[in-house]
Amino acid sequence: MNIELLGIVTMVLGVTVLFAPIRRAFSIMVLSTLFGAAAAFSLSGLGGASVLVPSLFLVFYSLRLFMAFGEGPVLAAVAAPRAGFWLLLLTVYALVTAVFFPRLLEGMTETMVVQRIAAGRSAISMVPLAPSTNNITQAVYALGGLVCFAFTFAYLRRVGSLAHLASVVLVLGAANLAFALFDVVTHYSGTAYLFDYVRTANYALLTGAEKAGFKRISGTFPEASAFAGYTVVLFAFIASLWLDRVRSWTSGTLAGLLLVVLLLATSTTGLVALAAVVLFLGLRSAQGSVGRKPVGRPVFLAGAVFGLPLIILTTILLMPEAVERIMDFLDEILFSKLESQSGRERFMWNAVAYQAFLDTWGLGAGLGSARASSYLLVLLSNVGLLGTVIFFIFFGSILFSRVGRGGAGQDVDDKIARAAKAGLVAGLAEALVSGTVYDLGLMFYLLAGAVAAMHMPVSGVGRTWVLEVPFRKHEAPTIPSTRASH
Repeated sequence: MNIELLGIVTMVLGVTVLFAPIRRAFSIMVLSTLFGAAAAFSLSGLGGASVLVPSLFLVFYSLRLFMAFGEGPVLAAVAAPRAGFWLLLLTVYALVTAVFFPRLLEGMTETMVVQRIAAGRSAISMVPLAPSTNNITQAVYALGGLVCFAFTFAYLRRVGSLAHLASVVLVLGAANLAFALFDVVTHYSGTAYLFDYVRTANYALLTGAEKAGFKRISGTFPEASAFAGYTVVLFAFIASLWLDRVRSWTSGTLAGLLLVVLLLATSTTGLVALAAVVLFLGLRSAQGSVGRKPVGRPVFLAGAVFGLPLIILTTILLMPEAVERIMDFLDEILFSKLESQSGRERFMWNAVAYQAFLDTWGLGAGLGSARASSYLLVLLSNVGLLGTVIFFIFFGSILFSRVGRGGAGQDVDDKIARAAKAGLVAGLAEALVSGTVYDLGLMFYLLAGAVAAMHMPVSGVGRTWVLEVPFRKHEAPTIPSTRASH
């Protein structure tokens, strides 16, 4: 096992938060997701597989919350018929497929998998279906997602407010911008080696690429597309806050800057996900702006709808050369993408994944056994049709959940929950475009747990009944409790 410097720092922070207020543990957990290419340590027994900083800190985060709350609110997170129940069911099924399917269906089909080679490097190859270390690593990531969801639910359920989540995400957005700027500065100043301390994972690093004369921003991630996929989630969350007038000046400034760096990343995945986010936020704002008490920013929405076409038409008439350059740029990163080597390679991944789904009679090859370039095909080729249906039931139960818990500050909590849903839409949109593995990242499960915690079950005919697992007898049910603040 090879321990990195950030791994030591993470363990020190982890031990520290065990004796600190739980708010600090939650804050560090959210902020740690920024380090998407930082390995805490690597496991030689698994071919040099990297354990990332967020995954390591998740252990301390869960332990700290368990010390504070016990098992009650954690079990409540996955009690039927809550959304967490479907995630639990999916995770258990995925773990079963990881253990048994590659052995029962061995040699029945071919799949694209990551093969670890000499010097800690890896390559993607098409091989006959067989058990591999990928089944173990993806099973661990799947279990980590469930744990992150359940403990985040427990924390926010006991705290009773999403205000802290909004504050931490705003800080996270600012930190992401700072690292993006640092990435550009170090690239052009010849000091990119300074990022070696935060890009230690056993991934293929594509951090020095340029397109159309611009540095493709990758920040703390291994490549521009990964940076764009993470940034679009932050943009969706913070832009939603701005549209709902939550901390307007801060959220508006950060959303605008995040949009700029997202465009400068020149990632096809990021641009497509951004289009999905804009459509989602636009439709939601339009719906909320109709009525006697309009919410959001109807004036801005109307201005965007009617003003944008006018701006485009004016630009075409006055600056045709600039328009031609923009179209060439868009053609390079969007329209000609499928004809590029990368596009053809990813199309082949999807074709192989779909064939694996057919060859296994819709059961899938087992979690971690297949790689694709679209999350839908990842699900179908790994956990089959059943696992895919369960996932979309889970996602739908989060996205369409009724948020509301009553009490002071409820209006703000509703708006922050709406922002978390926008972040989830962005994360899934990005994954559907180019997701390669089952794991959606801990940020996705943090946001999902936050929305689930604010879901208010109500009794009555045709309404939802939810089993609440009781807290320990020595835990006071008031919110916030004395123990929860230490």
